[in-house]
Amino acid sequence: MPPGITTLAADAPTLSSANTGFMLICSALVMLMTPALAFFYGGMVRVKSTLNMLMMSFISLGIVTILWVLYGFSLTFGTDAGSVIGWSQDFVGLSGIGVTELWDGYTIPVYVFAVFQLMFAVITPALISGALADRVKFSSWALFITLWVTVVYFPVAHWVWGAGGWLFELGVIDFAGGTAVHINAGAAALGVILVIGKRVGFKKDPMRPHSLPLVMLGAGLLWFGWFGFNAGSWLGNDDGVGAVMFVNTQVATAAAMLAWLGYEKLRHGSFTTLGAASGAVAGLVAITPAGGAVSPLGAIAVGAIAGVLCAMAVGLKYRFGYDDSLDVVGVHLVGGVAGSLLIGLFATGGVQSDAKGLFYGGGLDQLGKQAVGVFSVLAYSLVVSAILAFLLDKTIGMRVEEDDEVSGIDQVEHAETAYDFSGAGGGSASRSTPPAPGTTAAPTNKKVDA
Repeated sequence: MPPGITTLAADAPTLSSANTGFMLICSALVMLMTPALAFFYGGMVRVKSTLNMLMMSFISLGIVTILWVLYGFSLTFGTDAGSVIGWSQDFVGLSGIGVTELWDGYTIPVYVFAVFQLMFAVITPALISGALADRVKFSSWALFITLWVTVVYFPVAHWVWGAGGWLFELGVIDFAGGTAVHINAGAAALGVILVIGKRVGFKKDPMRPHSLPLVMLGAGLLWFGWFGFNAGSWLGNDDGVGAVMFVNTQVATAAAMLAWLGYEKLRHGSFTTLGAASGAVAGLVAITPAGGAVSPLGAIAVGAIAGVLCAMAVGLKYRFGYDDSLDVVGVHLVGGVAGSLLIGLFATGGVQSDAKGLFYGGGLDQLGKQAVGVFSVLAYSLVVSAILAFLLDKTIGMRVEEDDEVSGIDQVEHAETAYDFSGAGGGSASRSTPPAPGTTAAPTNKKVDA
């Protein structure tokens, strides 16, 4: 994603209504991704946790929006301080921004850039929630989001995308969030689950998705919204780069879905709907950092490689004993790492920048830069997230009581259930009982259960 750049006054751009309208549409598409994620995750859990899973995503829309306006935009995209954080007083409360003031070097208003970036900040902590399904107090989760975006997401996004951020200055390529969003969230998920522990019955009880149609709906909406997530990250349509990213998003996602299904058929003997949905998301994750650097053929390679790697990675939790409930580590961390590193192999040097990967004559230089970006974000997010979870667990507690987890977190935390089964049999009905043979008594009505 291109940060603000400095231009000469004579070359300063003017407001483009076309680019502004396009970016507002993209912002709405990215906003849709958070409810889509809620559906995707909500279908993957058991019935008794459905509402809690939905709410763990939805609450991010409320919390992160307010924090972004108050200080998040300033910390992320304000004037650089030491290459690690930003700050601009005019961005605090979005109070010092003119209505027609343009984002530096671009033809869209600052307000439009701010709201587009807000949607990225919203979905990133929501991604983490899938790893924690069934067992986290809702109040503790809300406080975790508040702390995490403040000390992890805002600084990391500045490193990667902010003018002066140290990874941006190093030349790390991350078109739309492989490091700042997916590796960041995946590493955080791993850090938290290592602290809070496993679900009751992990590796013993069946924990199958309760609604695969809901999973497929969520995946389809994520795929749809991801076009705004990716193509919008070039902040306009003046040079065709966004169009390439749009095409590569579709291509890589298709390749990853097919690769996951192929692996699944060879490994387990079946093509599953859950595999199709998960493979598509893996492809979307992997192409997010790479789509502006590779060709469509490269996008096929990125998607296929990520599809197989992520399909293999989701089983590691059983081998190593960490309870990643909905495979956030296996899909988002592994997919983000794969997509980010593959830039160092498949970058053509002819789309978003002139940086070339190993297979296009660029040597190992870009791969080395990508590795620095990947593992610095991974390490920082993993450690800080684990510390935050530990502090919350030792103070207000992160987990619900074991009995509450077994009986169902929805009822305990939200006083609701996702589905009302009380009338599943149709309630009650009246059946007419004829008189006994040889009598003249009128028929009686008896109320019986249907």
